[in-house]
Amino acid sequence: MRPAPGEVLHFSEDSTITRFEPHVAATAQQPEAYVWAVGAERAPDYWFPRQCPRAMAWTVPGTTEADRSWLGDSRVHAIEYGWLAVMQSVRLYAYRFSAASFRSFGEHAHAVVATSPVSPLGPPEPVGDLLALHDEAGIQLRVVSNLWGFVDAAAGSSLGFSGIRLRNARPRVGELQA
Repeated sequence: MRPAPGEVLHFSEDSTITRFEPHVAATAQQPEAYVWAVGAERAPDYWFPRQCPRAMAWTVPGTTEADRSWLGDSRVHAIEYGWLAVMQSVRLYAYRFSAASFRSFGEHAHAVVATSPVSPLGPPEPVGDLLALHDEAGIQLRVVSNLWGFVDAAAGSSLGFSGIRLRNARPRVGELQA
């Protein structure tokens, strides 16, 4: 599930949205209101239940051979075992938008934003089997007991790295829960 040329996607578990209004997310680090979407390259980062903590790693031009051997030949996504059943049962939908309504967010943009209300190009599309999507895209999905080992290894490496909803991950091993 990726956008067609000239389109961007927004993924949601809600299939009833007809118009997207800019808003400030509860976890936002900026005060501006946005509608968020992603292009084809980063769409797989959202093939997950919304609240699922996940980490992604991939090779970049400066990736060392040691890091390449740790990662393997593909992009890798990691989740915790506790999220696997949710990932297998969630009903996720993709909303398509014209990319012309969005602009890059930040210098190294992983997402695009709109500052005005936007309407989808059509009804939301069911994304389908999230595990199958990863397989078909050649993305390795690692299921781990605790996400922080993967996060720390990837973030401290020469790989490209991203983490989403990490606040929902289990505590680090040895870390007290509040």
